[in-house]
Amino acid sequence: MPGIDECLLAAMTVPGARGASLVDWISGLALGAVGEAAGDDHEATAAETAELARMATEYATERGPSVEDLILTTQSAYHLVHFVETGFDATVFLHLWLDRDQGNLALARIRLRNLAEGLVLV
Repeated sequence: MPGIDECLLAAMTVPGARGASLVDWISGLALGAVGEAAGDDHEATAAETAELARMATEYATERGPSVEDLILTTQSAYHLVHFVETGFDATVFLHLWLDRDQGNLALARIRLRNLAEGLVLV
């Protein structure tokens, strides 16, 4: 079972991956990050992505089922956020930044879900 570093390094093997991070969506802190960061700052990217995650989970809590993934597309990239489920009340997600021309969004979703299922948080 991989830890944070191993999980993020494995995420970087997804075709088109530019950067990956594990983020606490309550505090907005990056618990780990590899590769590039959108805007060249992993902490700022983590905080901004966490704000988006908080808004989505608050909306879902009021409306029905919990959020599994968030997908944000830009002209040049995909940002994939996958919420990590754990045996305790974890508030973390995996964020993968993909080049839109080289990435495969469907494959990235499958790989990120598999990585999240095997992730060991201690």
